[in-house]
Amino acid sequence: MTRQAVTKHLTILETANLVATQKHGREKLHFINPVPITEIADRWIGKYERHRLDALAKLKKDLEDAP
Repeated sequence: MTRQAVTKHLTILETANLVATQKHGREKLHFINPVPITEIADRWIGKYERHRLDALAKLKKDLEDAP
């Protein structure tokens, strides 16, 4: 992969706020931004996790109520 291609990809990730940058002189350091990634995971995975937690709560209640 060429340096120009890497720079282009990093610019796109930076614009999408998925990568944070810090400049130190001529260097530009890139870091993964966990906040939007966590928000995406919560939005996509959260709806499936809720169903599973409800099922576990129901199972617990049923087991506790059993004679």
